[in-house]
Amino acid sequence: MNTAQEARQWFTRTVQEGSDQLPGQTLEWLRNIRGSAGQAVETLPVPFRMQEQWRYTSIAPLVSRHFTPSTHDFTGLQEIDLEDLQLPEMDAYRLVFANGRFIPQLSGLSALPEGVRMGSLRTALSTDPERLSAWFGQTVGQEQDIFTALNTALINDGMLVYLEKGIRLDKPVHIIHVSLELNEPVIVNARNLIVMDEGSGASVIETFVSTGDSVYFNNQVTEILLHAESKLEHVRLQKESRQASHLSNVFISQQQNSQYHGTALAMGAAWGRTNYNVRFRQEGGVCNLHGLYTAGDQQLIDFHVDVQHAVPNCSSRENFKGLLYGKGRAVFDGRIVVEKQAQKTDAHLSNSNLMLTRNAEVDTKPQLEIHADDVKCSHGTTVGQLDAEHIFYLRSRGIDYASAQKMLCLGFAEEILDGIQQESFRAYASRGLQELLSTAVHDTGSSGE
Repeated sequence: MNTAQEARQWFTRTVQEGSDQLPGQTLEWLRNIRGSAGQAVETLPVPFRMQEQWRYTSIAPLVSRHFTPSTHDFTGLQEIDLEDLQLPEMDAYRLVFANGRFIPQLSGLSALPEGVRMGSLRTALSTDPERLSAWFGQTVGQEQDIFTALNTALINDGMLVYLEKGIRLDKPVHIIHVSLELNEPVIVNARNLIVMDEGSGASVIETFVSTGDSVYFNNQVTEILLHAESKLEHVRLQKESRQASHLSNVFISQQQNSQYHGTALAMGAAWGRTNYNVRFRQEGGVCNLHGLYTAGDQQLIDFHVDVQHAVPNCSSRENFKGLLYGKGRAVFDGRIVVEKQAQKTDAHLSNSNLMLTRNAEVDTKPQLEIHADDVKCSHGTTVGQLDAEHIFYLRSRGIDYASAQKMLCLGFAEEILDGIQQESFRAYASRGLQELLSTAVHDTGSSGE
């Protein structure tokens, strides 16, 4: 049996093992969606290195291991179990998910404004299935790959955030995705949905964390529907177990004059990949998407960004930075497409990487595809080391080598972190980066090699 056949069997077996006890079995539309996705798992290409999208990222670490689909509730969790995972200084609505399942007793949703719905997708399948049927799959469509199809075939639970017309939340929404250490490795296929009606606004912060050094595969799909004049700040921090695998597919659909301000931070997992797919459906949309990733020994961190300008007068800014140390590997693949009718497009893509060691590696490929003639567009990438003159300057002021490195790295990352509007979470992310850099610069040794 060849490797492709083994990988196909891995996907087929995962669907079969996870199909029992799924919610919404009586909903015809959901059965049809799951059925089509299950068929797609059998027919969509299995990722391998000859495919452009997977040239630098192997799925061997996933398909070589057996993951059991996570389907059970976790009723024994207590507040103390999340003590180190919360941000007590941040006043926020809170949703907690453990291995993809909503934990209401640990969530904080009191005093939600009228016209706001938050909580479990699984619950909404029972209480409001018709509304979900109108939203589901609007952004995914034909763009799904086999991992998205796998997630869709095994829809079980996930977050739902819905704001009615004109609602502006007075404080952020903090969503904690915690993966619990179990006796056997699990796969979590959480399906998340954020819907912003006309003129609504919110700040949504997601943290992906774990207890212990647990082994699991987090296969997330998030659909975001931004209607006219709506505004969303969306921050995602992936800080998972260094034994874990994480794959997120984020699909964003923007209507007239909507604004999406996203910040993606990837600091954990052994194998991590995030795919952003942005589609402008009507004129006047604004998308600002920024990211920071770090990769050290035995880590691969991968970002793919695909922005489609199909209508006129929209703007997008994508700015991603990487800090690599030890034998860490990173991949950045960014693509902006400007269709022929998308005149007056303003789109810019940038990727910068700082290599702290000689053995670190990055594959970066920014792409710009323009079919219109009245646009402002640019793209670029840089890969470099710390400036020796800057190091010398700091050391001449009595600062040791490791501290000088750390200061320069924090300065490099500051542009991305400063884009986070919530001050308390910005400080939390900065502390996490400083802790990581304390290890990273120590690993480089006094010579920086």
